[in-house]
Amino acid sequence: MKCTITTKDIGDMVFELYPDDAPITVKNFVETAKSGFYDGLAWCRIVKDYVIQGGSPDNDIMTDSEWHIKGEFEANGVSNPQKHCRGAISMARDDDYDTAGTQFFVVHKDAHQLDGKYAAFGQMISGFEVLDAIAQMPTLGPQTWNKPVNMPEISKIVIED
Repeated sequence: MKCTITTKDIGDMVFELYPDDAPITVKNFVETAKSGFYDGLAWCRIVKDYVIQGGSPDNDIMTDSEWHIKGEFEANGVSNPQKHCRGAISMARDDDYDTAGTQFFVVHKDAHQLDGKYAAFGQMISGFEVLDAIAQMPTLGPQTWNKPVNMPEISKIVIED
């Protein structure tokens, strides 16, 4: 299963999704994407050399989603071999393991400290130049959770079964 995330005026990132490793997470992401929920939202957190994050209902990473799913990672008792290497796509969550909903992130540079603690559910297969371009965008700094000065818009997410 493939997923293409198009960022307006920047380009496409294409991911291979892994439903065998994170079935609840992939199902949630795919259904949310197919509903059009993500279309027009933004990459609302950019941390160069770490991650870019999107999927907040109001483009504020502190806003919770209306639902939560089980965190599919080792610390939560779920075997998931996916690693947080450059280009991995994973679910964002609060401190509670089962609080992922709509927010997700893409790893800009290897972040293995997240392995086993967050539900990685896919890997980028093309579009690394788009990831790099987004990661280079200026932010308002750590006091705002690295909110971008000009938030890049996720124009659409397309799922290919």
